[in-house]
Amino acid sequence: MLEESAIVVKIDNGQVWVVGTQNNVCAGCAQKVGCSTHTLASVLKKKSIPVDSELALIIGDTVIVAIDESVLLRAAFLMYLLPVCALFIGAGITDSIVSAATPYADLWIAGGALTGLALAFLVMQKIQKYALLNYYARPVVIKKC
Repeated sequence: MLEESAIVVKIDNGQVWVVGTQNNVCAGCAQKVGCSTHTLASVLKKKSIPVDSELALIIGDTVIVAIDESVLLRAAFLMYLLPVCALFIGAGITDSIVSAATPYADLWIAGGALTGLALAFLVMQKIQKYALLNYYARPVVIKKC
């Protein structure tokens, strides 16, 4: 679990909204490269986000917010590997359909690759909108400080 401290800024119909706080607990924060805690903190600091909480909280409480690391790995797979695979699959399918004697065969193959890439972006957008952010990537409050 990736953890970060945050401050409760709004409670609306049982939903808790938090804003990240600056946390200088590790000596590696000067680097900020490869630090997953810094990455989570940078996302939390930008805006208030809704989090799930089973604790009784009030505005101004300092809490520890966590998100599962496997969610970030799935998101990285979705954002990096899926478009590349779709690009090659689109090019491969178009190459198998278009014969070498077809005029501008290379342009058709490039068009098929870009079509596969565009379809991958549409699929990624739907997955992100309906599944990843709403159900799997929800940060949770694990404890009150």
